[in-house]
Amino acid sequence: MAMTVHRHGNLSAVPWQEFVLVGFRGEMAVQTLLFTVFLALYVVTILGNLTMIVVITLDARLHSPMYFFLKNLSFLDLCYSSVIAPKALANFFSSSKAITFVGCAAQLCFFSLSATTEAFLLAVMAYDRFMAICSPLHYPVTMSSIMCAHLVLGSYCGGCLNSIIQTSFTFQLPFCSSNRINHFFCDVPPLLQLACADTALNKLLLFGICGFIIVSTVLVILVSYGYITVTILRMRSGSGRMKVFSTCASHMTAVSLFYGTVFVMYAQPGAVESMEQGKVVSIFYTQVIPMLNPLIYSLRNKDVKDALRRSGQ
Repeated sequence: MAMTVHRHGNLSAVPWQEFVLVGFRGEMAVQTLLFTVFLALYVVTILGNLTMIVVITLDARLHSPMYFFLKNLSFLDLCYSSVIAPKALANFFSSSKAITFVGCAAQLCFFSLSATTEAFLLAVMAYDRFMAICSPLHYPVTMSSIMCAHLVLGSYCGGCLNSIIQTSFTFQLPFCSSNRINHFFCDVPPLLQLACADTALNKLLLFGICGFIIVSTVLVILVSYGYITVTILRMRSGSGRMKVFSTCASHMTAVSLFYGTVFVMYAQPGAVESMEQGKVVSIFYTQVIPMLNPLIYSLRNKDVKDALRRSGQ
């Protein structure tokens, strides 16, 4: 709902039909360069994550809990990059840069769902490594196929809950006469800047819920890797330590990249005010990280490299 100021200074509510995604400022040369970068990132993201999904699905040797979670991670990276990239690419050379009110709400909803689910899934993957390394005898029973399915389903439920809360609370606000979103996709912080009502509750929800999700999932990851580190140090075999460390290093790299950028954007009180910085950070976690994840897991994982080699023969 938008608010329009009439000639006599009165406010009346008028429903917006569309928003305008301002995106990145600059002349045609800058827009062309950014379009090329976005397109390259998106193409590599699609190819890399689809390859991971297909290889893990077709290779029977990769039908284990760790790769089941990795396949779901690739699916999420594919989804939340695809929620944003096509519209952003179309807007680089669009004169209107418009997105419908419903389209904006849908984009925020699906982006929030995918990103939040990924945060929970990364914690689940850390727990999986903890069970495999620290309790190998109980691992086949603890991480059964049913348990794995429940953990993934729980991650999606957590993502869905946060998505519903953020989207519903954001789009029940009355928006002022400007419908220009200072971003390249619909997200909570730039939308709050257009509201002409008190957004204190929205900012509290954004900071509180996202902060809770980040802190709780990071705590699970840190505790899991704390026990893993102790177990690795107790190993007598140097080759065994290296193999276990190599397996965990990929996940820790993905975790560091994801949580570092999400924390900068959502889990600090002043984050919602700095949109120009937010755009740059958003490129990293919406386009770069989904592209890097399949490369990180394939280049540092012997099983995946062997599977890729077999599929190419």
